[in-house]
Amino acid sequence: MTASEPYTTPAIALHWLLALAIVGMLALGTWMTSLPLSPLRLKLYNWHKWAGVLVLALSLLRLAWRLAHRPPAAVAMPAWQRRAAAASHAAMYGLFLAVPLAGWAYSSAAGFPVVLFGVWPLPDFVAADRALAEAIRPLHRLLAWTLAALAALHVAAALHHQFVLRDGLLARMWPARRRR
Repeated sequence: MTASEPYTTPAIALHWLLALAIVGMLALGTWMTSLPLSPLRLKLYNWHKWAGVLVLALSLLRLAWRLAHRPPAAVAMPAWQRRAAAASHAAMYGLFLAVPLAGWAYSSAAGFPVVLFGVWPLPDFVAADRALAEAIRPLHRLLAWTLAALAALHVAAALHHQFVLRDGLLARMWPARRRR
């Protein structure tokens, strides 16, 4: 069975925007934490926080869209693959929210408020508490790397469907598909 029915244009746009944002956030987070304390590092931390707020907003928008709009019918696959896909998607949606919230909590607990674009101060997610910050910091990192691992698995599964099973699954989420 081939997957002929594509996702909606907003679903495709939100999928790829979030994918790019998450890859960018992981790269930025890895780079900025490797730098010595400097004005550049502080600037990158602020950009990372701003992007984290945008990832959170995009994630909420994507979740709302997904809850309000039924996805196309699934391609034929064994029940275990359908369950694995559902579980990994649910985990990714949870991590889309948990990673930026943990980052916001860490920043607040460390006493560094999030000021969106240097203009709009956001409320502290938690009260300033050094011990709490030290507990949240590795959690934020662990959640981010877990999301990266799940995203890599997601990409591998999509490529497997495209090039091994040849069932057209990838085309349903590919932007060019919508142009016809």
